[in-house]
Amino acid sequence: MQILESIKKIKIPGDTIVIPMFIGCTINSIVPQVLDIGGFTTAIINGTAPLVGVFMFFIGATLSFGKAPRALYRGGVIISVKIAISVLLGLAVASFFDNNFLGLSSIAIIGAMSVANNALYSGITATFGDEVDRGAVAMTTISVGPTVTMIALNANGQASIPFWAIIGSILPLFLGMILANSSTFLKKHLSAGVTPIIIILGFVLGANMNFSQLVEGGLSGILLGLIVVFIGGIFGIFSDKLTGGSGVAGAAINSTAASAVATPAAMVNVDPNLASIAAIATPQIAASVIISAILTPVVTNWVYKRNKAKVKRLEKVIVE
Repeated sequence: MQILESIKKIKIPGDTIVIPMFIGCTINSIVPQVLDIGGFTTAIINGTAPLVGVFMFFIGATLSFGKAPRALYRGGVIISVKIAISVLLGLAVASFFDNNFLGLSSIAIIGAMSVANNALYSGITATFGDEVDRGAVAMTTISVGPTVTMIALNANGQASIPFWAIIGSILPLFLGMILANSSTFLKKHLSAGVTPIIIILGFVLGANMNFSQLVEGGLSGILLGLIVVFIGGIFGIFSDKLTGGSGVAGAAINSTAASAVATPAAMVNVDPNLASIAAIATPQIAASVIISAILTPVVTNWVYKRNKAKVKRLEKVIVE
């Protein structure tokens, strides 16, 4: 009984999203056919985008108009730094390492680092962040798809994100914010939906992952995930603090979006000469998705606890 009680007391960083994500990934790795049974089950598993839209709507309901500018500023800074670091590292690998740094190519590095798992970011900041950190997702969603990779590697120049697609991706957050700020009743009940949707979203994210991706990506794929989380995290935390933040948002943004797995294929579509490199980069990026999904909440939790410890030390000094 004591062992069971000890297990219950174990706190998993970002458990609200990490535990359901692990369960979903386990099911998809062992018995994926269960998720393809059809009906509402399969519809939910394939409905990541609508769930993220609903989540952003609920997150918007927790924001006040007064803090919106700060949220947009913080989000813009951390995602811009994330993109810049990914491009610099990717081009450095191409220029100084003959496009092969311990098995990693510029496509793999830029593809994995330039886009974040915004659903994971939202789930983490809902647990460890403040109102500004949560609202920053309105800006972090601007980096989607393979666009950054295409531009950075000078593909054929056809990469672009439609303006209205960007507006549509952040509109739910602003709608939630408008409704909640117009009614205390709506604010109370819409805000209450954040935790339940995080749990559902975590499961769905996991159900679209597979542990075999780690094996296929190999050690280089694991290395890529570590680069995304730790090297990206260092710059992310620093840039976040420059905006007056605690570092939580800067740490939480350094993951790899699941959609990044399609980036190498998109690159081949515009430049067939990249086919051999893309074939290697695809499982590496998939491994980075898994690794960053596991480690990003851990790193963010460390930043959060470190901040709390600092506050306690300052309070102790003031009292003395």
